[in-house]
Amino acid sequence: MNTTTQAPRVGFISLGCPKALVDSEQILTQLRAEGYATAKDYAGADLVIVNTCGFIDAAVTESLDAIGEALAENGRVIVTGCLGAKKDARGASLIEGVHPRVLAVTGPHATAEVMDAVHAHLPRLHDPFTDLVPPQGVKLTPTHYAYLKIAEGCNHRCSFCIIPSMRGDLVSRPIGEVMREAETLVKAGVKELLVVSQDTSAYGVDLKYRTDFVAGRPIRTRMTELVRELSGLGVWVRLHYVYPYPHVDEILPLLSANKVLPYLDVPFQHAHPDVLKRMKRPASGEKNLDRIRAWRAACPELTIRSTFIAGFPGETEAEFDYLLEFLREAELDRVGCFAYSPVEGASANTLEGALPEALRKERQSRFMAVQEPIGARRLKRHVGTVQTVLIDALNPEGAVARSQGDAPEIDGNVFIDLPTSISQRARYRETVRVGAFVKVRISGADGHDLWGQLA
Repeated sequence: MNTTTQAPRVGFISLGCPKALVDSEQILTQLRAEGYATAKDYAGADLVIVNTCGFIDAAVTESLDAIGEALAENGRVIVTGCLGAKKDARGASLIEGVHPRVLAVTGPHATAEVMDAVHAHLPRLHDPFTDLVPPQGVKLTPTHYAYLKIAEGCNHRCSFCIIPSMRGDLVSRPIGEVMREAETLVKAGVKELLVVSQDTSAYGVDLKYRTDFVAGRPIRTRMTELVRELSGLGVWVRLHYVYPYPHVDEILPLLSANKVLPYLDVPFQHAHPDVLKRMKRPASGEKNLDRIRAWRAACPELTIRSTFIAGFPGETEAEFDYLLEFLREAELDRVGCFAYSPVEGASANTLEGALPEALRKERQSRFMAVQEPIGARRLKRHVGTVQTVLIDALNPEGAVARSQGDAPEIDGNVFIDLPTSISQRARYRETVRVGAFVKVRISGADGHDLWGQLA
């Protein structure tokens, strides 16, 4: 046991998606609770934890490079995260095969296992009260927004994805537990909760929507009920990874009434029924178009963001043209597109009709060329309106904010101009601060961002 008076220091590298970020926050919270300090550089760390991503080849390379750098600069490295669950062709740990000097490897969502490894290689202080943890835990996001992970794992078996093999089947958190965390975050000053999971629409399916208690009231563990409860917290609530199931219609009145942000992140991935079948995805492009129309009729201010894959194995030119036509009809607000990339262990690798990399990237470019003017047109409808925005940062030119239609790091920004008159600048300094909501009159737009002045 460490009997020195200086707290052992742990360096931390967090890679991957928001769900991995939540895992990192949970580990950091436990470290702080046990008296460990965090180090800002390799030299000041007694050991380094690397939380990895293993979803696509580029993420695997980034994670392996980060582990290699940590080993070279520090030498004492514990690895966790999705890449930790991946095996090589012999069934052995992929990470240990590349970096045999790592101290320990765990998979994702493994706070207890990571802490066991930390205890083995860097014993904690005898007196854990030297470090106190705030009620909301240690967060890696700015203090005014936070990710709220409501479930782990996924019941889908999409042919391009290996997440279920790394994170397992869907495991929903009871609604009472989720709400207690959300309330704690709001009390700590969080102004925006970003709800994440692998499939938010399936929340509670594994529990058969079992009843739990929220502030003494019996509430079903189900997406509709969760969104309704979150809507009463008085902060922005943004929903991510919402599969387009019919019961999503139940939450539209809350979005329309602005009880929850009129924003849905819906991973469509493709539109052609044959491609969706090869992807093993639910629904079809035709049904999704009908759903989008119904959603917009119920909530005209709705922002829809989505991601797609171009160049999936077997995708014909006609199927790709079908996808482009879907884009033109759907007129989605925010869209990302990936050129298909084989993922080791994914069943899509065995499909016939693999396309050359050059063709996959060419289709990705064509896809974005169709989407960019659509996105720009959707943004320009805000010019002349007054929008409530959340300030993320200040700079010499003014402030960087986000509207209700902008999720952090993946969507655009609202740039607020610094006023020219002295009187206006005085008001600006009083109202514009990081984490504050302000009203902005939108004066300009391009394909991604908005510009405006204080209203």
